[in-house]
Amino acid sequence: MKKIKILAMLFASLWLSSCEKYLDINQDPSNPQVAEGHVLLPPLLAGMMRGEAFDSRYIGQYIQNWHSSGGGNTWDRHGYVAGSDAAGEKWRQHYFALGQNIVLAIRDGQEKGKWDYSGVAKAIQAWSWQSTTDYHGEMILKQMFEPNRYVFDFDKQEDVYAEVVRGCNDALTDLARTDGIVSMISLARGDLVYKGDRTKWIKFVYGILARNANHLSNKSTYNPDKVIEYVDKSLASNADNFNVPHTGTSTADGNFFGPTRNNMGSYRQSAYMVSLLNGTVFKDVKDPRLALMLTPSVDGTYRGVNTTFGDPNSGTAATRIATLWNTVPGVATTALDGRYIFSDKADYPLMTYFELQFIKAEALFKKGDKAKALEAYKNGIIAHLAYAKATAKEQTDYLASAAVVDVDADLKLSDIMLQKYIALWGHGCLETWVDMRRYNYSNEVYTGFTLPIGTQLSADNGGKPAQRVRPRYNSEYVWNRNSLDIIGGNNFDYHTYELWFTKK
Repeated sequence: MKKIKILAMLFASLWLSSCEKYLDINQDPSNPQVAEGHVLLPPLLAGMMRGEAFDSRYIGQYIQNWHSSGGGNTWDRHGYVAGSDAAGEKWRQHYFALGQNIVLAIRDGQEKGKWDYSGVAKAIQAWSWQSTTDYHGEMILKQMFEPNRYVFDFDKQEDVYAEVVRGCNDALTDLARTDGIVSMISLARGDLVYKGDRTKWIKFVYGILARNANHLSNKSTYNPDKVIEYVDKSLASNADNFNVPHTGTSTADGNFFGPTRNNMGSYRQSAYMVSLLNGTVFKDVKDPRLALMLTPSVDGTYRGVNTTFGDPNSGTAATRIATLWNTVPGVATTALDGRYIFSDKADYPLMTYFELQFIKAEALFKKGDKAKALEAYKNGIIAHLAYAKATAKEQTDYLASAAVVDVDADLKLSDIMLQKYIALWGHGCLETWVDMRRYNYSNEVYTGFTLPIGTQLSADNGGKPAQRVRPRYNSEYVWNRNSLDIIGGNNFDYHTYELWFTKK
């Protein structure tokens, strides 16, 4: 028996020794355990788009880009769905989809001298901090990814804003380095957006800084010159737009807003957006973008849904309000239109030249330089008309119309912000929501805009509009409720609490 035991122990020792070598996947080039930057970057870009697009559906209702086809929808009423992850994708994007993957990408870049990859990863992280805090408010910053911790404290939004600036500066430092093994060809392996062009990533970082600085317009520390400086260093034309591409062959690689994925089938274009393009708000001028961005009802008339009321003509085929993609007039009813950003292969823009020109116009207007503000305002309009594929004649005619201010003395803040609203419709919902909250949903700034009031608002709101989105339910409300108590996150009306960046 003793011999058997010794032989058994010897066999086990030999088996474990050989198995240890066999299972050491770090030594197997076919199965690397440490992911490299070019492998990590594509899913990071996809995560950015996913977080923004998923939650834009809900925020698009707050800002009246679109509404539900059914009346009384909670998001149309500035409410939320308790016990649900609805509108929690930005939180998941930041801490899970990007989260540790960005940490790995930064580490891989720094350890191997791939400063372009580490710079890009830092830029994405700064973008995520900025867009997520503008969406949720307080976030977990200092204790993020701290090991052996099961509950996490929330940090103030001003600390997150400072982290955005720090992260952007770190990204700029890395992106400017030419030592190590920096290579456009190497970066292009994973860079689906800018194809390895670091100069465009640098412009993107300055765009983040421009947003960060401009969002503080209600603060005494607001510096319009700094905003203008950042914009001038950022995207220089539509060729610099941050577009996440889609192959569009299936639900797996199709645009989130495309008809194949059918994520927008229950939504209808808003009456407010129609009013901005059909001549109601802009002095009887029919905007060429009406036919390029929106869809007509079956009878050819452009209609939109009013907030909280749903589609009033859902049962009348001749007058039914159009979905965001509609049947092409004169074509079989099964043929989906998929115009503008709603086609399966459409790129999803996360930052655009025209947005930044409107940011510059606003900063110049606040500075008191109306002549240059008018120039930036027109640059934004021209760029978006081109983006929407308006013809040269349509662009010329629209710029000469009464809808576009031609004398700097006549320029108003509402002129700038309304054109920015049109330009960001659909893909820039979260930035538009930042703007609307900065101006307290003012109908003097957003001509014709009307918030739901009284019983039109969600019962939890206490008569107030939404100001933030609650953190993701399956993260914070399941296991971090005590930390939420400190910031009021368990209160029914937490989503109506004003954020730091909007306060004076």
